[in-house]
Amino acid sequence: MDEMEEELKCPVCGSFFREPIILPCSHNICLACARNILVQTPDAESPQSSRASGSGVSDYDYLDLDKMSLYSEADSGYGSYGGFVSTPTTPCQKSPNGVRVFPPSVPQPPPQHHLLPQPGSLPPIPRNSCITCPQCHRSLILDDRGLRGFPKNRVLEGVVDRYQQSKAAALKCQLCEKSPKEATVMCEQCDVFYCDPCRLRCHPPRGPLAKHRLVPPAQGRISRRTSPRKISTCTEHELENLSMYCVQCKTPVCYQCLEEGKHGTHEVKALGAMWKLHKGQLSQALNGLSDRATEAKEFLVQLRNMVQHIQENGVEFEACLVAQCDALIDALNRRKAQLLSQVNKEHEHKLKVVRDQISHCTVKLRQTTGLMEYCLEVIKENDPSGFLQISDALIRRVHMTEGQWGKGTLTPRMTSDFDLTLDSGPLLQTIHQLDFVQMKVPAAPMLQLEECCTQNNSATLSWKQPPLSTIAVEGYILELDDGNGGPFREVYVGTETICTVDGLHFNSTYKSRVKAFNASGVGQYSKTLIMQTSETGLPPCDIQSIGSVAWFTFDPASAHPDIIFSNDNLTVTCNSYDDRVVMGNSSFSRGVHYWEMTVDRYDNHPDPAFGIARGDVMKEVMLGKDDKAWAMYVDNNRSWFMHNNSHTNRTDGGISKGATIGVLLDFTRRIVIFLINDEQQGPVAFEGLEGVYYPAISLNRNVQVTLHTGLPIPDFYTPGEADATGSVC
Repeated sequence: MDEMEEELKCPVCGSFFREPIILPCSHNICLACARNILVQTPDAESPQSSRASGSGVSDYDYLDLDKMSLYSEADSGYGSYGGFVSTPTTPCQKSPNGVRVFPPSVPQPPPQHHLLPQPGSLPPIPRNSCITCPQCHRSLILDDRGLRGFPKNRVLEGVVDRYQQSKAAALKCQLCEKSPKEATVMCEQCDVFYCDPCRLRCHPPRGPLAKHRLVPPAQGRISRRTSPRKISTCTEHELENLSMYCVQCKTPVCYQCLEEGKHGTHEVKALGAMWKLHKGQLSQALNGLSDRATEAKEFLVQLRNMVQHIQENGVEFEACLVAQCDALIDALNRRKAQLLSQVNKEHEHKLKVVRDQISHCTVKLRQTTGLMEYCLEVIKENDPSGFLQISDALIRRVHMTEGQWGKGTLTPRMTSDFDLTLDSGPLLQTIHQLDFVQMKVPAAPMLQLEECCTQNNSATLSWKQPPLSTIAVEGYILELDDGNGGPFREVYVGTETICTVDGLHFNSTYKSRVKAFNASGVGQYSKTLIMQTSETGLPPCDIQSIGSVAWFTFDPASAHPDIIFSNDNLTVTCNSYDDRVVMGNSSFSRGVHYWEMTVDRYDNHPDPAFGIARGDVMKEVMLGKDDKAWAMYVDNNRSWFMHNNSHTNRTDGGISKGATIGVLLDFTRRIVIFLINDEQQGPVAFEGLEGVYYPAISLNRNVQVTLHTGLPIPDFYTPGEADATGSVC
């Protein structure tokens, strides 16, 4: 029951309701608090003038607007309430809730009289008094009855009493402004619990209050429980009990209200019957609210479980991250050991070479020194004949030894520098770029049914990612069956989230689905959507292009190896002087199709060929040389049509750099037409076309062309009666 406590507290004083009254807006307020927030309107504003202005009309039609009119806060500039009367206020003072308060023009009675209200002891309500609901801020001017005109909420009062009785904690003082202290006494006449400071300040033992009986709080609680329930009486006729319920005004009324009051012509029902009816309606409404509360509790359990899972996954992910980083560190340490071993090998090799050279040079120097000393001793001899006997040999030995020193012997065979530079830049850059990547496949897309539709033999599908999905998506794959329960096949791959598929069979039921993909893989399929095309229309054809026209590029897989691709396979040239063939990556079997190619480079007057071909056309000769291609080849002055090496229909008019060649393929008439710079080139080129054809061209290294697809049919051309847009088979 602790959650209910806020429902049982007055929005003004913040304490439990005491003698609550019901305002016309259905909100509740303590009777004493209602008197405290009364505001006297200026004399110039009267209920009659307020009604006449029409600025304060309320939507509570059960009020007697002849006696009580709404007071518009926006029109008057005056607000609702300003706190307790025990707190002095000044004109235009702001209360703690920020609403302006104007004190009544009549003198206020002593605080003890209105803080401790007794029946019949309340001072009169000032004329033109206004009260504003502290919750919804609706303002109204009181009639002659004042606050007695508002019904008392005895049900709320009973609930408050039962709630307070269920509390076993010590009773608190009801007049402490901040933290209530424990109550020491209760006044039976005032029905208020006091602590010692508040009793001395607000309930002094003198004057009229001296006759009040003060009892211990526990005894006061018992007396509250045993006090008889007050009988509900009519606010209009205080001596009459409420016995009927006015259906139109939605309020209990007495017998005299039916005889004399405004309810005489209204529909009324027995109070007990309406009581049971409204109890049943409230119980029924509570059932739905109970279901929402149950769902909310289950949702909270789900969220709490998510908190636990997040904590567990966080620990697991952190451990995984530490393990991955440790593995990188281990790999770096292993590589460090390998590099150090390589440095040590280089170090030992340098030392060995230098030491070998030192040893060799030392031996050689010792031999040279010995030879020099020997020759010097020979020179000292005075025997000419003996000297001449050995002088030639010695001279040769000296020259030979000198020559040995001159063959790089005195040059170091190894440098002292280590010619090893560690290239750590890429690794450091990689370490700086080390970051988390999404390693999960995307979630299944959601088809947006409100945007999916069919028209004639076209279907438009729209989809999106789930709202809470944070996984990156690189593209989508849309699949349709054949309209006859056959297998699914891809009709679109790309980044868009809406797609129109044209050229479906009429009067057919298609199944569609979509899935998303990223670098980690392909996600799950969406739910399957079933669509029905129109019953009548153009003759059926296969699944056609995406959108209203076909899009395609040149196909590197089927092209001759000498073909060079660029611009996302839309631009081609060749590295050979011979003609080589390249085809499009889509084939056509039905519908009307048009595409163009612009000449980006044209050198030395070559004669490229443009047209259509079968899938097994020869790739190493000019297009049209065999029976698998239908083409127009053109140079800078004229053009010819060619099929199976047969040249026909020579036509003046050639191409140059910047020229545009168009190909119009119409399966409804089974013809193909060629255009140069938006003008038809010659007559209809070929007729009687049936089967599957690929867009194709042949060119050599002197030509470069760029493909343009997804183009509408030229304005000058009128398709045949059996036209259907595009066919991607």
